[in-house]
Amino acid sequence: KLDPTRATPAVINNDGLNYVPTNRYVLFGHHFAAIAGAGPLVGPVLAAQMGYLPGTLWLLAGVVLAGAVQDFMVLFISSRRNGASLGEMIKEEMGPVPGTIALFGCFLIMIIILAVLALIVVKALAESPWGVFTVCSTVPIALFMGIYMRFIRPGRVGEVSVIGIVLLVASIYF
Repeated sequence: KLDPTRATPAVINNDGLNYVPTNRYVLFGHHFAAIAGAGPLVGPVLAAQMGYLPGTLWLLAGVVLAGAVQDFMVLFISSRRNGASLGEMIKEEMGPVPGTIALFGCFLIMIIILAVLALIVVKALAESPWGVFTVCSTVPIALFMGIYMRFIRPGRVGEVSVIGIVLLVASIYF
């Protein structure tokens, strides 16, 4: 059973580097991006290429059903095991050999996913100068937002979100 009063590994192991208690809205953004994964990138590309039904099915099946359930389970099992990674949990339950295989498998899956995402993004942006400009302007804006929220005005998620949206709209408009 989930217990909202239970301390998370970020609180228990707070070292200011790997384990840092975070604002719940920032945490939601990180988890949403991790769960959504390829959905927001592949879904619109599928919709543009094949129509809205395949894009919608991709988002529903890939993101909501598969991604959210798997990430929710791993997140809470990891929380119960002091923030251990998937490979560390497998090592603990099954031994060092299966754990090492799982870590290596996760690493290979990440490489494959990143390669596929890069290919999809490159193909989608190949004929779109506005798309390239939007991506190129998003990166420095995101870096500025991170610096702003970490060093200039810590914890001001709403404030930095408004600033980021205004900067992105301004970069596209002007």
